[in-house]
Amino acid sequence: MTQTITHINELVDRCRHGDQRAQMEIYERYHKAMYNTALRITRHPAEAEDVMQEAFLSAFTKIESFQGTSTFGAWLKRIVVNESISAYHKKEKLSEVSYNDELKNEVDDGGLALDSEDRNNEKVRIILYQMEKLKPNYRLALTLHLIEGYDYDEICEIMDISYANCRTTVSRAKESLRKNLQHYEN
Repeated sequence: MTQTITHINELVDRCRHGDQRAQMEIYERYHKAMYNTALRITRHPAEAEDVMQEAFLSAFTKIESFQGTSTFGAWLKRIVVNESISAYHKKEKLSEVSYNDELKNEVDDGGLALDSEDRNNEKVRIILYQMEKLKPNYRLALTLHLIEGYDYDEICEIMDISYANCRTTVSRAKESLRKNLQHYEN
């Protein structure tokens, strides 16, 4: 085991015993990545912040359920993704009308969190912009598959759909994105 994994495992053990310093250290280590994951799904900074906080609270209160079959970061990311999708579905059920401010800062990347190098890459910006135009289930499936790196089985579980439906959704989402990007190729 690497030194980092050993250190994380020690922090998790300390968290199981209620060590708040260990919880803070884990939070400091993972909060940016978990915020970015939540932001890619919820597409709203304040909501992503809330989701991230809820996910950490949930993780720390349910730390006993962490079995160590995956890395702690992967386990935490799964909690964040599930919380994000729940928040996203709640918002969809409320039929919240989205307000698109045309005078909004043009550097905005459409709600997807990127590092500064990716944000400045024109091709990445175009792809992310076109992803934002996809149907919500297509956008969510592609985000989970291409950006978050989940496989079909995990996406099925997260989105609560069948394996065949998952593969079809991802395939159709990719095709829809390809069509949206065609005029940029010429």
